[in-house]
Order: sequence, then structure tokens, then C-alpha cells
Amino acid sequence: MSRTRLAVGPEYGFGLYIHWPYCARICPYCDFNVYAAKDRDPAPLVEAMCRDLEQHRLRLPDHPAFDSIFFGGGTPSLLSASSIEKLIETAERAFGLAEGAEISLEANPNDVLRSTPSDWRQAGINRLSLGLQSLDDTTLRFLGRDHDGQAARAAVESAARKFDNISLDMIYALPDQTEADWASQLRAALGLGAPHLSLYELTIEPPTPFGKQVERGEWSPLNDDRQADLYELTQALCHEAGLPAYEVSNHARSAEYESVHNRIYWRSGDWLGIGPGAHGRITHNGKRYATEAVRRPQTYSDGEPAQETALNKLDQARELVAMALRYRDGLDLGRLDAIGQDRPADLILADLVQTGLINLDGNIVALTEAGRLVADYIASKLSP
Repeated sequence: MSRTRLAVGPEYGFGLYIHWPYCARICPYCDFNVYAAKDRDPAPLVEAMCRDLEQHRLRLPDHPAFDSIFFGGGTPSLLSASSIEKLIETAERAFGLAEGAEISLEANPNDVLRSTPSDWRQAGINRLSLGLQSLDDTTLRFLGRDHDGQAARAAVESAARKFDNISLDMIYALPDQTEADWASQLRAALGLGAPHLSLYELTIEPPTPFGKQVERGEWSPLNDDRQADLYELTQALCHEAGLPAYEVSNHARSAEYESVHNRIYWRSGDWLGIGPGAHGRITHNGKRYATEAVRRPQTYSDGEPAQETALNKLDQARELVAMALRYRDGLDLGRLDAIGQDRPADLILADLVQTGLINLDGNIVALTEAGRLVADYIASKLSP
């Protein structure tokens, strides 16, 4: 007898997100749960993360092996290779690793140059995500980065000697940035030869230093029309270079270089969030839970449990729509049926098709290139 396919959960992927909250320098645009590294002893926090993983195994005895592990932050490249290896070994012991599991490490260029990438490789990392953000020294100073363009290029070159699977993060749509400025930067990044690029428009969050500067009128973000022009330029240049978009902000040379871990988010799979402030999604006993670990590192190390919120059917459906639309494969409307929520009205779908914002192929709704510019608007139109 065939098993009923669920709308969300680990059959759409199961991952582990490990949040290392410390940074050598906190960037003025960052709205993540981060703290100055100083001279902190990492051992108590690593031990607490290992305990957290083992406790999750007791609670989720039927969950499969991890498809991915992602070390994010913060700056997880500040961790020693031995600490990284300890966390990977604990994850493998607790849940197992699927064959070919993707194990990613976010790394800052200076850490790549100070460390030995081969040590990360030996610890179990098989994908590096390098936070370049820019290759222009003036832009890097504005963004509060602790490296320059030369260090960024050298880090990519060093990493490429040990890793084939490398992703570069870049930020654009900076105040007063022109198409010529961004085209020069993007072409330079593409020229570094990495098979994956994550290209993000600068967003201003109120609690950050940038948010406060904008509130005081010290500078203004780029307006929406100019941001849209830069986004369209980004799509054209990446496509021309053989790295087409497979998600709103992500580009890959081929399917083998697409982010396995992020695909779990976009497909509404399950993932554990380990480390201070880490978020997760767990499907257990027929219910879907959002989890958030306590934010303060010391409180986390002391064993304070994560906050857990049961997501109702409407919450699940809205999250599914918003995330699935971002990814190339699009939204399967049958999954809304499985959740028990209404599909969008035929009239709404027909209007979005007619205006060139979506493609509709049976049950599958996928954004067009024009639709990616207004992904949030389309999600609001299609959500229950």
C-alpha cells in the first residue's frame, strides 16, 4: 500500500544548520545574532552544541540521515578544524550522513588566508561559501569588512586549490551604485571561476548601524527602480557567463553546484537549528514546529532549551508558497491540497500568467524572470 505523501517535512530534505555567533568584526548591515569574538574559549559552546544534537536524536528517532550540514554565523571559519570535525562527527553519530551529504562552511577571506583549507577539508567540509561581498576596496570599507579586494582574490585562489565546490557571496544595490560600477564588480567575481554565486541586494534593517544611519538621514538606500535595473543586469551577466539563476538570488554553473542545504529551506524540508539564536523547522508526530534556540551564548551553553512554536496549517501553507516560489522548480499546488488549504483562485493565476509574472504547467507555478523581481508580491497574491 502506498504511503500518503506529506506536504512538508524530512522527505523534502533534512539538514543541520550550526550557528557560530562570534565575529572578528561585526558588519554594519548585519542583523544576525552575532557577538564580538574577543578571546573567548569556544570549547563550552561546542560541547553545548554536541549535547543539543544528541538530545534532538532522542526526540526524533525516525528522522533520516542528514542531507546537509551548514556552518553559518557569525563567522564559523573562526572555529578550529578540530572543533568543526567534532561537530560533524557528533552529527554523524546522532543521525548519520546521507551518501554525498553536502557539508558547507561560511568563511571570511582573511580566515582562509590565515588557516589551511586542507585542514577544513580533512575535518569533513566539502563546500566553502566565501563572504567576499565586494572586490572593491572603497565598497569593502563602507560595508565594514576586515579584508580588501586583494585578500578576497587571494582567498578564492587558495580555497580553489582544495575545494571544487565554492560559492561566492556578493552584495550590490549600494547607495549611488551605477550599472557600470556593479557590472565591473560582477564580471570580476565571475572571472574568479567559482561555480556558484549568491548575489544579494543590500537590505537595511532598523536595529543595525546602517539602519540607524539611514534613519538619521546620513545616506539613502538605492531607490526601487534602480535596484530593479541592477537585478536585471545581474541576471543577464550571470546567464551570459554560464551561471543562470536557479533561485531569486542564487546562480550555479550546473545542478551539481546548487546549494543542497538551501534547497531544503525552499522545498520546506526539515532542518535542525543548533547554536545560539539558530532557527529550525521540525515535523514530528504529524505536527510542524518552528524552533529558535536561546540567543545568548552563555545561556545556550547552560542548557536553556529552544523555544518551540507549533505552526498551524495556514502558517505552513504561507511559508510553503513564499519559499517554493523562490526556487526554480516552483510551487506544487498539490502540496496546498495536502496541507488542507485552498489553492489560489483560477482568476488570480490567469492574471499573473497573462502579465508574464508566472508560468503555469499543470499544478506547478514557477516565476518568470520578470516575476522574480516581485517574488514577495506574487507570494502574497497566491497565499491562502
